[in-house]
Amino acid sequence: MRVTTPVSLSTVHSGHPSAAAPAGLQRAYLELREPAPGGTPGAPGDAVLGVIEFQFNPTELIVTKHTRWRRDPQRDARRSGPPQFTGAEPSRLQVEMFFDATDTMDDRVVAAVERLFECCVPTERSRAGRRGSPPWVLFHWGGTMSFPAYVSSVTARYSLFTPDGTPVRATCAVTLEELSTEAPSGLRRAAPPGERVHVVAAGDTLTSVAFEAYGDPAAWRRIAEASGIDDPLRLTPGTRLVIPGPRGGAP
Repeated sequence: MRVTTPVSLSTVHSGHPSAAAPAGLQRAYLELREPAPGGTPGAPGDAVLGVIEFQFNPTELIVTKHTRWRRDPQRDARRSGPPQFTGAEPSRLQVEMFFDATDTMDDRVVAAVERLFECCVPTERSRAGRRGSPPWVLFHWGGTMSFPAYVSSVTARYSLFTPDGTPVRATCAVTLEELSTEAPSGLRRAAPPGERVHVVAAGDTLTSVAFEAYGDPAAWRRIAEASGIDDPLRLTPGTRLVIPGPRGGAP
């Protein structure tokens, strides 16, 4: 796979927006990670493969989550039967990525779109381990971050070409689908300076995470409060815990 280096067309179109960007502007990007052994999102071995940068920040983000209910028909009844909840479906994030190379009229747009399509095929390392899996993906934009996901679909629409047929403008509709459905999975804030994020692996507890972070298992309450954990005895692999920074040098 060719995902070990960032894909950025920020300076290849007319106007060079990256050079003239307002102070503080942060570009959105997709972070690609190697699937960890055992399939637990964020577990050790979940190495960063690279990033795919947005040439232009998105104008909208669409996040959807559906539930499944079953309602059995009631013969000879005047009303339908009561609905029964059967489960939650994974969250989905839909976003458009726009690429343009009309300034240079080269094949950079083709390369950028190819990187996106490569997110739908197994990584080389996963194939070598006979557990083929595409990379895991996180959407980042400043202080906003998505749930751990995989790319479930990419649709590229080419709209401008060179005289020899090379596409130099494309709009890509990308859908990310949540890896775990055990917790609410909308967009979330990334950890601010002084904080970090820990992704729960199998066997983790709040006390073990607190001991690893602060050397004090009794500090688990700080992590629970910062992460919005209501039931400290139920930690699901894939849950993202906010680890607050030390206060005055002490946890």
